[in-house]
Parts: sequence; C-alpha cells; structure tokens
Amino acid sequence: MKRIEDLSIQAIRVLSADAIQKAKSGHPGLPLGSAAVAYELFAHHMNHNPKDPAWPDRDRFVLSGGHGSMLLYSLLHLYGYGNLSIEELKRFRQMGSLTPGHPEFHHTAGVEASTGPLGAGMAMAVGMAIAEKHLAAEFNREGFPVVDHYTFVLGGDGCMMEGISSEAFSLAGTLGLGKLIVLYDSNGISIEGSTDIAFRENVEMRMQAFGFQTLSVADGNDTEAVGKAIELAKADTSRTSFITIHTQIGYGCPKKMGTAAAHGEPLGDENIKELRAFLGWPLEEPFAVPEEVYANYREIGAKNAVKEEEWKALFADYSVAYPELRAKWDQYHDRGAVKDLIDNDRFWVGAEKPEATRNLSGQVINRLKDLVPNFMGGSADLAPSNKTYMKDAGDFSAEHPEGRNMHFGIRELAMGGIANGMLLHGGLVPYVSTFFVFSEYLKPMTRLASIMNIPVIYVFTHDSIGVGEDGPTHEPIEQAAMFRAMPNFRLFRPADAMETNAAWFSAMTSEGTPTALALTRQNLPQLEGSSREALKGAYILQDSKKDVPDAIILASGSEVSLAVEAKALLEGDGIDVRIVSAPCLDLFEEQDEAYKEHVLPKAVRARVVVEALSGFGLGSYAGLDGKVIAMKTFGASAPYKELFPYFGFTAEAVADAVRDVTNR
Repeated sequence: MKRIEDLSIQAIRVLSADAIQKAKSGHPGLPLGSAAVAYELFAHHMNHNPKDPAWPDRDRFVLSGGHGSMLLYSLLHLYGYGNLSIEELKRFRQMGSLTPGHPEFHHTAGVEASTGPLGAGMAMAVGMAIAEKHLAAEFNREGFPVVDHYTFVLGGDGCMMEGISSEAFSLAGTLGLGKLIVLYDSNGISIEGSTDIAFRENVEMRMQAFGFQTLSVADGNDTEAVGKAIELAKADTSRTSFITIHTQIGYGCPKKMGTAAAHGEPLGDENIKELRAFLGWPLEEPFAVPEEVYANYREIGAKNAVKEEEWKALFADYSVAYPELRAKWDQYHDRGAVKDLIDNDRFWVGAEKPEATRNLSGQVINRLKDLVPNFMGGSADLAPSNKTYMKDAGDFSAEHPEGRNMHFGIRELAMGGIANGMLLHGGLVPYVSTFFVFSEYLKPMTRLASIMNIPVIYVFTHDSIGVGEDGPTHEPIEQAAMFRAMPNFRLFRPADAMETNAAWFSAMTSEGTPTALALTRQNLPQLEGSSREALKGAYILQDSKKDVPDAIILASGSEVSLAVEAKALLEGDGIDVRIVSAPCLDLFEEQDEAYKEHVLPKAVRARVVVEALSGFGLGSYAGLDGKVIAMKTFGASAPYKELFPYFGFTAEAVADAVRDVTNR
C-alpha cells in the first residue's frame, strides 16, 4: 500500500511539472511541495464524490494559493472529476481549456471557488464555514446531522501576508468556526526570495491570538504526520484549526527545490528528467501515468461515493421525519423561488413623503427577512447607518449560529470574500454593507464575484456629496464609475421608493450577476412617473408633450428630482424635455437596441446628464452635442444643502445646461 500511495503522490508532481512545461508557463513550486499534503487530505480525510461534485454535504476544499492550480487539476483528473481528461492537462493555460492558469468556479468540475488573488480563498473558506454552521443550526435534528461537513483551505506564505487573511481569521476565531481547517504551506519562499526579507512574524502565535487551535507538521512529505494533524483538527470543533505544514518548494527537482526559481516558471526538460529520477517515477513519457495509480484513485472515489449514498439514505429518512424542514430545505436551495416577489404586496415598500433611500432599503430588507428565510447578511460595523439590520432575526455568533444578522466588524475586504464563500457554499442569499466610499476596500472581492457569476448583494449607503459634514474622505466621487467599468456587475442608484424596490427585486432575482445598491443619506421626494420600468435600468420618467422632445435630461438617484424641477423651469421658456431616470446603466445596456432607442432616440442630440459623482463614462449618454453636470473634484465638509449648490447641482444649473445645448 505504501508503494501505491507514493506513486499516487508522485503522479501529482509529475503531471503538474509536465503540464507547466508544455504550457511554457505556470507555477510548479506549490504543486511539487504540497502534493503529499493534498493527497493525504483528499484520500483519507475529505468526504467528496468525484461522480457528484455538487453533493450538498461534501467537504469543501479551496486552493487559496490559486497559482498552484496544477496541484488541483492533477488531483481532479486522477479522481475522474467531470471531463477533466489528460488532454485537458496538456492544454493547461490554453484558450478554451478546462485548465486555466488559476482555478475558475463553474468552469472546471470540482473547483469550489475562483482563486488567485492571494488570501482571497482564505476569506471565502471562512464564508463557507459560516454557511455550514448556520445551516447546521437551522436543519440538523437529533440523529439527523444532514449538514455536517468541513471546509479545508490550503495557502502559503503569500496568503498569510495579505491583510485579508488576518481580517477573515480574526472573525473566524470570534465565531468559533470549528469546521474550518486551514492548511498553511510554509516553505519560506516567495517570488523575491526568502520570506525573511519581509515576513518574520510568528504566524502560529498570530493564529493563537485569533483563538485558533494551532498544530504543526515538521515535514510535509510525512503523510502520517499530516493525517494525524488533520484528525486532531477535526476532533476539536470548538475552534478553528490552523495547521502549519513545513514543505520544500519545488520538492523533487534537485536544482531548484527550496529556491525562488521553483516558484513561477517551468522546470525545463532536463530538470524534469532529474525530477522523475529523484521521485523514482517509472515512466519517461510526459503525461503517462501507470494504470495502478488510476485504479487507486478510482478505489478511493468509489469509497466516497458510498458515503454520499449513506447521506442520501439519511436525508430520505429525515425528509419523512421532518417534512416541514425538507420543504424549507428545498426553498433554501432554490434561488428561483424569490421571483414571485414582484407580485407580492408584502415586498413592495411605499412612501408618501420624502425619504432617504437607505431608509427605504432598510424597510425592504425587513420585508425580505420574512419572505426569504435564507436571506442573511450584515454590515461592516455600520448597520445603524446602513439600515441593514433585520429585526427579530437574531445575531449570528459562536453561541447562536441560528442568527441571520452578520456582524462583520470593520473588515470590508474580508466581508466581501466571506459573502462570496457564503453564496458559493449554497443554501443562502447573502448581502453585505458599508458606506459607498469604503466599497473600494472590498472591490477585489466584488470583482471575484463578477468573475464567478455569483449574485452577491452589496448595500452601499451615503452615496454622494450628500454625505455632507463628514467631508471628502467620506464622500464617494469615482466609485460609481469604477463599478460601472466592471463587466458582469450592476450598480443601482435609485431615486425613490419605487426604484429602491426595483433595485432590490433585481438583486434578489439575479442569477449570475452581483448587484450593488448606492443609497442616499438625505431624504428624496417620491417622483411622479416612477415605475417598475426601473427594472430595465433606465426609463422615461416624465415625457415631453411633443413627439420628439426638445431635449433629454438623464439622471440617477438624488439628481432625478433636480431634473424634475428643471423641467418645470424650462416649460416657462417653451422648452419641452424628456426626463430619463437611469437607476442602473449596467442593466440598461443589457436591453435590446429598440428599447434603448425608444428611451434615448439618437435623433435627440440635445442632452444633459446629471450625477453628483464623477462624470467619467457618462459622456456616451450625453453625446457630442450634450453636456455632463458632474463632480470634477473631491467634495467638501458642509451640510449637504450647501454642498449641492456649491458644486453646481441645482435645478437652475440643469435648466441652464439644457438651454445651452438646445441653443447649439
């Protein structure tokens, strides 16, 4: 048995080296160094079924050091996940292959998360563990542990250096995520050389300070020691476990192992020959694997398939014993179930007086809380300002995992990654929140959500210079342009209650696109003409009496009411304008050309676009003959009623701009 296990480990190393060499690029260091760790974990300690990568109660594995992707691809191929054939390994890093440079969720069977930005996988693993803990509290009953699995995450020195890992692990320790096990590939090498040049801290002491159980393995090739550490970690579910595993980067390549040269470049043909000899690999042909190795992996996979069948039998009995919980389970795992909300009067919030859109959003959240039982989320220590707290829904904590309000603390970056993990796990509809200006702290994680096509919801309040007295450090200017520039992302900036409802409905029913709501601190009037057409991103709020309007004013959020006031002023001059409210330009661009032409006819070249944010990207809507009224500087500290006129956002200024473009 020892011989076949050794060969099975070496297969990971050889396949990784061959694929990277054929691609002429890649990172052999991590796959060679951590092959024994990964083999031991997948073979003896993880519940996973290659024939059913979506088994709900599988253990999750996240490769936070995503540059070492060939480690994961080799394992998935050897186990027979999906259609990850040897030909796909030969196409590593090539166009259209199932083996891209970094693992991609939804692209390769068995990949639980898109990773690559170091540390991001750590935060997503924390989110998965939160989801497991909450769902276990919600569904498990005595004798029926239908939610009972672990989340494993493997990363290296770079993941430990990135601040997101400290943010995420600080929260993980606070929440007592005992089903999360972190495997730290500690090899002391980064791209620039020894980590001593920039990283000398005692990582284990840091983890102990977070409340983790810390374990250490002196030699990552000692599978028995690795296995014992994993079992000790699994035995203590009162706290998160962190296993430091000392490995040698590029193990098996005599001329490169233990050096930075092994990190991020192919080994070279001669070095690969020496690798084969060093490892005692019996075959010289690239990508050739002995049949007995494949047979070993198939045997392990078959044993895991039995574990899933046992779980299915348990779940069937559970469904009979607790039919109401089975019905709830089905609801939790069917995101499409929320689509009937548009016809549910309990969802749509109304308003008779001016109201801040953050307040309206808070009302919607508290209606969603009752309509969508797996709706779960919170704020980066700003819930009273963001209006994101769900009343009577409890607070998620180590002591009360059934709670649905998350307290992320002041950790925006980790919050974004954790939300990704919660959604990737399945069973939850997560949302997170902070001030719009601080959205930049979590921008990298919103980008990952967009890449992964997962519909995380972001509530960003205090959306413009309307923040007022807090001044330019807290007044977002360029953030809307940043998000609008990102593919597969929708930014809503609603102008009133109806549009806030539409924004939430769009976010809740999105199947593969993240959505952000940018909401006001200040009160806004309820607008005549506001309608569910907002679900198309932009629509005619108030039209001209003429078949062809003299001009078009396009605005979003708090500036739409300025456009309405300007329209009244212009009527006295005989100028009849159309007002287009554009709460979500991203969604508007998804509409067909006929609708876009209906709302913004090309023949009407007299246009004014108004937004109390950066005007970057708005010029295409104003056109060559139009005008953009937007911020050209950062804001200032003063009451918002003084700031808007100071920076040129008044009905008179909008009317003057329309007069100017019509006169041209």
